Amino acid sequence: MARQHIGALALVVPDYDVAVDFYVRTLGFDLICDEDQGAGKRWVMVAPPGSTETRLLLARAVTAPQSAAIGNQTGGRVFLLLNTDDFDRDYQRMTARGVVFEEAPRTEPYGKVAVWRDPFGNRWDLLQLF
Repeated sequence: MARQHIGALALVVPDYDVAVDFYVRTLGFDLICDEDQGAGKRWVMVAPPGSTETRLLLARAVTAPQSAAIGNQTGGRVFLLLNTDDFDRDYQRMTARGVVFEEAPRTEPYGKVAVWRDPFGNRWDLLQLF
């Protein structure tokens, strides 16, 4: 049987450097690559520490419809789930670094979770599965 995985998700952002600053310096993601493609375009990929497959491709908006989609790529729903092996450690670290959580942590049948937003308005879950 074939084996597949999601290699990357494009995340529309207003500015490469601002996005790299947040995802790498604030969240502690790894900068996988940042390659100049010419004409102001870059190939910028980041990933959570320890991630081996899925990456975020930071895609700078260049058209009005792309700019309108920043922070609302899913119509207001949670867009991405950041899984962790230690919810409390990551919640405390993220909060200390200024990440805005929309709610207090809660326990669900599937795990411990809290919704947060990146500086561009994208809604995320911080999630530790049971």
